[in-house]
Amino acid sequence: MLELGKAGSAGVERGVLPVLRDGVVVAQLRASNWKEAATAVIADREWVLAKQKRELTARWAADPEGTARLSARQPSVWRSDWEADLEGTPVRVMSLSAWKGTHRYATGERVLGESGSTGGWSPRPTVTCDAGVPLEHQVFLLWLELVVSRRTAAVAAAV
Repeated sequence: MLELGKAGSAGVERGVLPVLRDGVVVAQLRASNWKEAATAVIADREWVLAKQKRELTARWAADPEGTARLSARQPSVWRSDWEADLEGTPVRVMSLSAWKGTHRYATGERVLGESGSTGGWSPRPTVTCDAGVPLEHQVFLLWLELVVSRRTAAVAAAV
């Protein structure tokens, strides 16, 4: 299971969110507070995560701007389901619980994993995926969960 840690904890610098697996930092995420954008460092590679038009995308920092290795889009603003493309693999992101904001990831009939959250006053997203899902894809899905939870919180605050 991947868990988004508290900013500045687990030995990462201030303002950086550690991505933890069993308490060990496996990636670092520097997410913007003002827009749907972030940079992620996974192993020795830097990824640029951003919103382009209606899609959330991820590319290596060395890739030309406007390209996407990973992407996710919400086909309908009325539903909480998403469609993702993880380097050529189509993935459906289906809502499991509107109350908890959890999702299931599937390609065809194969379930790849599910999202969840940590307990407490300020819950943080978690992602549990099959061992065959690359870490980069899991971190992208974790960022997607962070974006979705922020959108939900913004709507709740506006009501």
